[in-house]
Amino acid sequence: MYGYLFRRLLGTIPVMLVVAVFIFLMLRLTPSDPAAIIAGDNANAEQVAKIRGQLGLDRPMIEQFVIWSGKVLTGDFGESFFFKKTVAQLIGERIEPTLSLAFFTILIAVLVAVPLGVLAAHRHGSWIDRVVMGFSVLGFSVPVFVIGYLLIYLFAVYLNWLPVQGYQRIAEGIGGWAQRLILPSVTLSVIYIALIARMTRTSVLEVLSEDYIRTARAKGQNERKVLFRHALRNAAVPIVTVIGLGIALLIGGVVVTESVFTIPGLGRLTVDAVLARDYPTIQAVILLFSFVYVMINLAVDMIYTVLDPRIRY
Repeated sequence: MYGYLFRRLLGTIPVMLVVAVFIFLMLRLTPSDPAAIIAGDNANAEQVAKIRGQLGLDRPMIEQFVIWSGKVLTGDFGESFFFKKTVAQLIGERIEPTLSLAFFTILIAVLVAVPLGVLAAHRHGSWIDRVVMGFSVLGFSVPVFVIGYLLIYLFAVYLNWLPVQGYQRIAEGIGGWAQRLILPSVTLSVIYIALIARMTRTSVLEVLSEDYIRTARAKGQNERKVLFRHALRNAAVPIVTVIGLGIALLIGGVVVTESVFTIPGLGRLTVDAVLARDYPTIQAVILLFSFVYVMINLAVDMIYTVLDPRIRY
């Protein structure tokens, strides 16, 4: 297993290299000019050219890539064009809200979706099954921002139970931190509850027809024990795959959710950087997201060996 892990870690190097080249070329080949945005609408050509020179954008593209990639290898992601801070400092300031939002979202999704999926499989064909499957379809169909605005109107504006927007750091108080994460976490978790519940139902339903489930029931074991110890455990591999995929897909979800709820996280930073054509920030954030995506896939593969002893690498 350690050899497999080492090979997978080595395999991340060419993946990250391809991502770095793709990001760099995509930004440089777009018609927008960061220097023109920084200079403003009233700037003349000389002022724009001067800013381009200060930013190093007047150099050949290959030279720009070599300089940037060399700095990245030393942990230097450069300085933001727009925020006038180092990119590493920006990411350090914005990573806590995003991690908090992702943690709450996955926690809610798993705690709600897995029992719902097991229950729907156990009550296959009943009204409970139809309600769960209907919710899954609805969760996939309604956009995240629509759910967000509906929850804001209901719980923040109409009932006045929760804050409308914003974020409070955990160092300023756990109560306020958790309170401000409830609405965005629930908003973002809806689609993942739908995804995980649907996969859990399908996987458990398939396992319930196996011989060892009939044997466990014939021995008089409690139905809850049969469902969660025997059925769910043997159906765990595809469920874990979907949960891992959901964590990876959070990268896209946090961008919309943080914008709706005005959370100063990496998703909001990405939007601001794209609007400002802030090349160093965009490149660093996408590289970070790509690395996290690769590591999540690797972690899921490692979890397989724990859940199913038959899987060996």
